[in-house]
Amino acid sequence: MEQTEGGDVLQSLWGDVISVSGAFEGSEDIAVARDLARSFLTDVQAVHGLPVSGRAMGMVQLVVSELVTNARKYAPGPCLLTLEVDDGSAVEVTVWDSNPTPPAILAPDPTRIGQHGLEIVMAVGQSFAFHREPVGKRITTAIVLADDPGGDATGRQP
Repeated sequence: MEQTEGGDVLQSLWGDVISVSGAFEGSEDIAVARDLARSFLTDVQAVHGLPVSGRAMGMVQLVVSELVTNARKYAPGPCLLTLEVDDGSAVEVTVWDSNPTPPAILAPDPTRIGQHGLEIVMAVGQSFAFHREPVGKRITTAIVLADDPGGDATGRQP
């Protein structure tokens, strides 16, 4: 099932893939992107019956906020956010923007003020990938949907 930013619901042609996409152009849209993520994960749990932990809900909103903020800050024009659950265990967060320049991934530095967004995304995500596109780039990370009974995020890489 796919839900557009305006709330239209479309049946997926690929089977059990659940996804939503939204285009964002202004910095005020960062809150709208977080709201889209929260609404999507609420539906994943309520409509599709997949477990979504409170941790996952918060981490996905944080990752969406960081990636959309970077896209709005460093790329001209709109950015596109896509959230997708394919296998039921994780949500893939993808942000496309028009700037083909690879993201600057800085080493952790607790004394640095600012520029910790990608550091955070990489720390909480199960994976991280950057892909150049014919126009711009796409950044993708995956966040585990449910925690194991001990409270640890399942599937987390050490």
